[in-house]
Amino acid sequence: MSQRTERLDAQIRAELMDLLQREMKDPRVGFATVTRVETARDLGSARVWISIYGDEEARSRSMSALTDATPWLRRQLAERLSIRHVPQLVLRRDDSIEAGDRVLRLLRQLEEEREDR
Repeated sequence: MSQRTERLDAQIRAELMDLLQREMKDPRVGFATVTRVETARDLGSARVWISIYGDEEARSRSMSALTDATPWLRRQLAERLSIRHVPQLVLRRDDSIEAGDRVLRLLRQLEEEREDR
């Protein structure tokens, strides 16, 4: 990845986080965090990974709301970024935090079992 793409990824991530935290009014969106952005080499699309806190129903509801808001998010990015063409946003759910939490719980459980012996 080029430095330009990396800078654009970081800028898109920061702007999306600001939009989610301060300007998005949809009550279906719970606690969502943009964890990573990867812009395609031709800058035509950007994959955006989003981590959402809550149970499966809340995560599905939030993801649906964010998918519905993708055109609005893209328009807002067009106003904030100084580039000619804003990439199409492709939202992906990031479950890596839950997976990491599960691994930590399993490690704690193994440690407790070892101490009980």
